[in-house]
Amino acid sequence: MRDALNVASAVVLRDLRRYVRRRQDVVQPLIFFVIIVTLFAIAVGPDAEIFAKIAPAGIWVAILLATTINLDAIFLSDYHDGTIEQLFLSPAPLPLIVGSKIFSHWCATAGPQIAISVIVAAAIGLELRVVGTLAATLLLGSPILSLFGSVSSALTIGLRGGAMLQALIILPLYMPTLIFSTSAMHNAALDLPITAEIYFLAGLAVMAASLAPFASATALRIRLG
Repeated sequence: MRDALNVASAVVLRDLRRYVRRRQDVVQPLIFFVIIVTLFAIAVGPDAEIFAKIAPAGIWVAILLATTINLDAIFLSDYHDGTIEQLFLSPAPLPLIVGSKIFSHWCATAGPQIAISVIVAAAIGLELRVVGTLAATLLLGSPILSLFGSVSSALTIGLRGGAMLQALIILPLYMPTLIFSTSAMHNAALDLPITAEIYFLAGLAVMAASLAPFASATALRIRLG
């Protein structure tokens, strides 16, 4: 058990160092996120009240799309340099290794986006309750995006045109997370309870964390076996 945890820790540290070296994998989603939020603001116009109403939903859509464009970073580099085959030979269970890679991807990409989202929400004058709800939904919902996204990334690894196929596979799976997250923020703005939405997101996160690493590991074995 200790050997498996050591392997998982090594994978996390290795991937985080890789993201530091390949800053474009982190910076590009952030730039894309900022562009989408800016386009929302331009489309709404100078009416601050209307923008405040749709800003939380716009932020969540931006997070979703920014996560989608960077999903291939989870496995693609390891596929090109042959590391994937070495991971299959590791003494640690493959789902544990895959889960470690998903965790690294989430830390490197979703973490900065969450921080910027909260800062933007506070800067545009959203109520404190809405900002807190946004932070809670992002902390619960963004891991779901990375976990489900890892399955599509594994299924399409090495395929020409894989990015478009990834989007077709994964966007329908993202809809429940988007719906309940925006619903929670809408209720928060109206001073209504958000408990049901938060519980749903927490349950979905637990389900995704329980199933996605195994599904991704199976997909990798199918693609590379």
